[in-house]
Amino acid sequence: MKDLIMMDCTLRDGANVVGKGFSAELTKMMIEGLIKSNVKVIEFGNALGLGAYESRGAIAPLTDIEYLELVQPYLDQAELGMFIGVANVTEANVALAAKYGLKFLRIGANASDGESASEAVKLVKKYGLTCRYSAMKAYVLNADDLAEEARMLEEWGLDELTIMDSAGTMTPGEVREYVEKMVAKVKMPVGFHGHNNLGFSGANAIAAAEAGATVIDCGLMGMARSAGNCPTEMAVALFQRIGQMEYIDQYALLDFIDKELSPAMKEYGYHNPVEPIDLVFGDAGAHSSFEKIFRDVAAEKNVHLYKLIRGVSKLERKTVTKDIVVRVADEMLKA
Repeated sequence: MKDLIMMDCTLRDGANVVGKGFSAELTKMMIEGLIKSNVKVIEFGNALGLGAYESRGAIAPLTDIEYLELVQPYLDQAELGMFIGVANVTEANVALAAKYGLKFLRIGANASDGESASEAVKLVKKYGLTCRYSAMKAYVLNADDLAEEARMLEEWGLDELTIMDSAGTMTPGEVREYVEKMVAKVKMPVGFHGHNNLGFSGANAIAAAEAGATVIDCGLMGMARSAGNCPTEMAVALFQRIGQMEYIDQYALLDFIDKELSPAMKEYGYHNPVEPIDLVFGDAGAHSSFEKIFRDVAAEKNVHLYKLIRGVSKLERKTVTKDIVVRVADEMLKA
């Protein structure tokens, strides 16, 4: 399996949970939380993309220029870019992205509409930006035809193509077939973006990576349109179990969600489908019935709760006693 890149889409696709975009405060909070966790490829802006505010009436808390101005302090800390619908790839919009120092634009078009993107791809490349592409509703084409469309787009200069399971309808076997056939057809990186309507987002992300995808789209707390995307924090846990995405600080990410993002999103009525502690229980193989012991000892000894759960679970999973938890906590304090 090749080294994987995490593409966090919370600040674009995730904005669908609050409207068409996040406030300046939430945008700044999430960018900083992601950067501190070493998630460094970030898509942000209006949920419908650059230019949608004006052309489609997709009113968000900020205009495109206001979003672009807001991210200026972070341009040297992460690879920041915007989504842009193929119809909005105009000289003015692409020039605006380049002027404000974006690293990439990701063109969005439905699968089978690739021929409409030829001039769009060339225009993005003309301005020196990395050109990514989202084949939305990828399942409307069979795997062979989508791979052929990807080959055509690559010939026009495309740098990367993401297979988007926009309805969350694909199974791991289908994802594997689509990715394998596309990887065999093109030289550019292939990504995968999976919604969670059937509960397969995590399994599909793993299947995509095993089949050769090197970019995985995710959203903090699963935030995205409809049933949401594969949660960023879940993808990190899943991939770190197989030696991938180890550059991401999982504990920093979970702390950020617990202490900042989750409380902020509750004001919008959004609740995390899998809370960080439950994610850690699953990753560590720790039964939730031991939660009180873990919490009590973590507070008593002033050690990190999630590190304590993982440390204990390496020794004992069946019957966790306070004595065992205290012993592990003491060892953590000595380390």
